[in-house]
Amino acid sequence: MISKISRNLSSSVITVILSLGSGLLAVSFMLMINFIFEQTFLSLSIRPQKVFLLSSLAVVMTTSVLSGLLLRFFSPEAAGSGVPQVKAAYWKEMGQIDLRAGIVKYMAGALSIGGGTSLGREGPSVFLGAAVSTNFSGFFGVNRRQRRGPNVIGASSALAAAFNAPLAAITFIIEEIIGDLHSRYLGSVILASVTGAFVVHAVIGRQPAFKMASVTDVTWNHYLIVPVVATVASLVGIIFHKLTIGLRPRFQTSRIIPLWARPLAGGLTTWLIGIGIFLLTGKLGVFSLGYQDLSDALNNNFPWKVAGLLVVGKLVATVVSYASGGCGGIFAPTLFMGGMSGFFVAGLFSRWVNLNPSDSIILAAVGMTACLGSVVRAPLTSVLIVFEMTHQFELVPGLMLAILISQGLSHLLTGRLNFYEALLVQDGHELHRVKPPLDLRSWQNLPVSAIANYRPVAVHSLSSDELRKAIKKYPYNNFPFIENGQVNGILNRDKIKAFLSGEMPLEIWPAAFCYEDETIEEVGNRFLECPANILLVRRRDDSNLVGVITLHDLIRAQASVEE
Repeated sequence: MISKISRNLSSSVITVILSLGSGLLAVSFMLMINFIFEQTFLSLSIRPQKVFLLSSLAVVMTTSVLSGLLLRFFSPEAAGSGVPQVKAAYWKEMGQIDLRAGIVKYMAGALSIGGGTSLGREGPSVFLGAAVSTNFSGFFGVNRRQRRGPNVIGASSALAAAFNAPLAAITFIIEEIIGDLHSRYLGSVILASVTGAFVVHAVIGRQPAFKMASVTDVTWNHYLIVPVVATVASLVGIIFHKLTIGLRPRFQTSRIIPLWARPLAGGLTTWLIGIGIFLLTGKLGVFSLGYQDLSDALNNNFPWKVAGLLVVGKLVATVVSYASGGCGGIFAPTLFMGGMSGFFVAGLFSRWVNLNPSDSIILAAVGMTACLGSVVRAPLTSVLIVFEMTHQFELVPGLMLAILISQGLSHLLTGRLNFYEALLVQDGHELHRVKPPLDLRSWQNLPVSAIANYRPVAVHSLSSDELRKAIKKYPYNNFPFIENGQVNGILNRDKIKAFLSGEMPLEIWPAAFCYEDETIEEVGNRFLECPANILLVRRRDDSNLVGVITLHDLIRAQASVEE
């Protein structure tokens, strides 16, 4: 008993220490972004118009190029929001995230977002928290095969610190990363989220993002408009999803724009749209997070027609900024677009329906929940994140109705994958989650079919174009080679690269096979038969390839049992 108490206490202490580090990093990231934006765009916007135009262009170009250079030469995987990478690391790399990627994410993200590009800080904060937690957990004796726990500890603490919303951080990690309410890490996630909220409250105060006016004297009329707002805001999120996923491959395969210059496309697009709207309205909402204008809307201190213009401008700017490989997330833009959509619809319908200021504020909050929910498909998170930042119970009925509508529309119009999962699939990551039994014997007796990947990526030709396409599109180290319907061996990524560069002839390794009804214990030693450490899965009544298992899959899943 004493030994068990000692282990539990030690685990809690480690969780708190890792959470404090992750939370402090997320808060410093927030402060750095705010500092850069205040010293550039906010201070320049009150200068003469010509000075602001030229200076803001110089800021966007400089920060975008610096961000692109950091990504290109130090860590290309630090691009994007960071949430898909955390999810992939949790399921495919035992939780481990490269510390260098975290450092680059911090620097490139602060430059890009603080320098005006239309992206968010919350996704990068999740990545930063997971990166620092997984790496520093090694100082406490956590080996590399057991870092799923530190992964979600750091992610939840950082997200709680980013929004001062511990409940939303807990639900996001459960809904998006872990996907299991009964996970053994749930207790650690709760403790980490509370610690992260404590950190931001101690350093910044109660509200780190934006403020909302008190909602009083709410009328029943606004419930007539809630379905309209939820539909409009959800459609904005769905359009963002489809446009970004559609445009992103064009930037990735572009031979005209070098990798280091791609974030510049997003920065310049943001500048062109943002400057146009600024000249018309005097609003800076298209740039960076846009939280200042969103706060004004949530306090009914904003022209509703301008809100509609900002929705369109923010949508286009964010699509190009993310698709071009910028370093930033999508929480802030989707909350902004949703809030402005709700405020715009409220202003439009106020011509025919009697809506008071509190009704308009609620409808703006409804739009925030609906837009975010349609993109990330995390319903509890989308409701709680708005509620926790406002602490106003009057919002809850509208938010609940909004999330029901957003989830229905999102599933109907974008299919089974949310935005993050669509990004992973687009980058060649198979979303193959193995949840093994809790004891080693039961694990060893599982059939191969329980952990096999039934969507294998094979190469069907030895032509240079086919080989080059395979290693560029997919991150795998080994590919089954199938010719005329027959498996002819295994192709290794490094061997393919050597062949394409003319260093050596293409080497084809012999393939090793197993049947899907064999147990994991039976096939364990068979990995030694193949130098690629991969088994090709067949059915006993069919010689065709139906799946694959790698040694990495086996070790990763067994490590989660041993934890």
